Amino acid sequence: MSLVSEEFPNVVPYRAEEITIPADVTPERVPTHIVDYSGTSRPRVFHSSDSAVTEKCLYFRKTWCGGASRVPLILVGNKSDLVEHSSMETILPIMNQYSEIETCVECSAKNLKNISELFYYAQKAVLHPTGPLYCPEKKDMKPLCVKALTRIFKVSDLDNDGILNDNELNFFQRTCFNTPLEPQALEDVKNVVRKNLNDGVCDNGLTLKGFLFLHTLFIQRGRHETTWTVLRRFGYDDDLELNQDYLFPPLKVPPDCTTELNHNAYLFLQSIFDKHDKDRDCALSPEELRDLFDVFPYMPWGPDVNNTVCTNDQGWITYQGYLSQWTLTTYLDVQRCLEYLGYLGYSIIAEQESQASGITVTRDKKIDLQKKQTQRSVFRCNVFGDIGCGKSGFLQAFLGRNLMVKQKPEEHRSYYAISTTYVYGQEKYLLLHEVFPDFDYLSDADLACDIVCLVYDVSNPYSFDYCAKVFKQYFTDSKTPCMIIAAKSDLPEIKQMYGCSPLEFCRRHRMPPPQSFTCNTAAAPSRDIYTKLTTMAMYPHVSQADLTTSTFWLRASVGATVFAVLGFTMYRVLQLK
Repeated sequence: MSLVSEEFPNVVPYRAEEITIPADVTPERVPTHIVDYSGTSRPRVFHSSDSAVTEKCLYFRKTWCGGASRVPLILVGNKSDLVEHSSMETILPIMNQYSEIETCVECSAKNLKNISELFYYAQKAVLHPTGPLYCPEKKDMKPLCVKALTRIFKVSDLDNDGILNDNELNFFQRTCFNTPLEPQALEDVKNVVRKNLNDGVCDNGLTLKGFLFLHTLFIQRGRHETTWTVLRRFGYDDDLELNQDYLFPPLKVPPDCTTELNHNAYLFLQSIFDKHDKDRDCALSPEELRDLFDVFPYMPWGPDVNNTVCTNDQGWITYQGYLSQWTLTTYLDVQRCLEYLGYLGYSIIAEQESQASGITVTRDKKIDLQKKQTQRSVFRCNVFGDIGCGKSGFLQAFLGRNLMVKQKPEEHRSYYAISTTYVYGQEKYLLLHEVFPDFDYLSDADLACDIVCLVYDVSNPYSFDYCAKVFKQYFTDSKTPCMIIAAKSDLPEIKQMYGCSPLEFCRRHRMPPPQSFTCNTAAAPSRDIYTKLTTMAMYPHVSQADLTTSTFWLRASVGATVFAVLGFTMYRVLQLK
């Protein structure tokens, strides 16, 4: 009542009416709802003594906090006008004993001493609590706080040299507080660190130790709001976990639409690759890859990734393979992609509203068919075939691997392969998915694709029968284009034990003729077949007559090699800049 009226009331009821302090009159700009408590309405009574205060803290912890020490408390010594001495020395040990006690304050409702300050501290205790950040006994930050701030440091270290230079510090300051630091203020900050830490500043930049020291200093000096502002800007909630709203921003994906990374997202991911490719070999070594994912709570890519995308001779993921894996994740599980981009700090570094701004949701596939053109960049090819027909070799050949390449352990096997192809000079991603051969249990996901690839072994007389059955059962009336692959074409061709030859089967069902393929080569296998598959996926309306002409395929594949080389050269130029 003294707070509201700014004077001491002569008549005080047992319980004051509930009031709300509006946001515009508070420093933190949030409304505060105040509910009065009357001791006469409850059987629980606490007497005025130190042990009673301790008892009351235990009571609040049990009844209000459920023992979890979550709800912050403020110890208030009222009626300070009636005593000449302070009780703070007696109360401080109790404050240190209970982490939920944010602060202690002595006040007087009669002479209005610390009344408005009390409610400011109450706001601050909720918005900027000390408990999750700092351990008073150890006089140091808690492990979760250190972990969060370490991730923030690494995300902000744009060149990955272990130091926040002046440009990075200014970007960090502008990102968190909407204002850059003046040059003198920047030097003052570094000088404070220099005085207290030998290795807090290096090459005139702030090290991780220096960064953590500064935040410890902020907290010890009661400036918790500074650290909390940084933590919340980088997506952390009150429990110092990344907020679900931050990791998974809303993104609506209607049926028959797919998800792809847009230009801004690719630029960001390229910068992340460049940041961690320290030896500039256009590939990520296992150490570089671990360093890249150090800002994640877990390792997101397993050993199967090396069998999914292109690698170099050492088995390290190349620049192209790295972008391909991100493209695959975005296509198959866009929520996972949003989460990963969140860990990397996409919205902060790219200065976007959220990770969702890095995703393009393509239009309905039916519209593409109507307009006979597509704006998509990623096309899915489901690969069917009986056991042992050569499906896995077909997928690995797309990544440039012949039969000479050492086979990976079964537990590292991947049922996906993704890389780029070029159609009419445009770079597109082709995603190959090897479907399990039990066609009695094919799911909607097994059937949903842009093109179907039916693989049979030319040296096995019973191999084509499986392809014919799958086609007749699932794709006879489908608008999805199909292509038959005659695999292991380096072996003698044996007549297939089916009612008609594969060539005749293709004619009857208006498909292109079977395409010969082998990965038993000295050099990297030919990529022509993958260009054809991508072309058919891009132009499903093209007639069977056109697909059988060599000029159609020649036009589609022209310039592929030139563009592939150009793409690599452009990356090197951008990297050097």
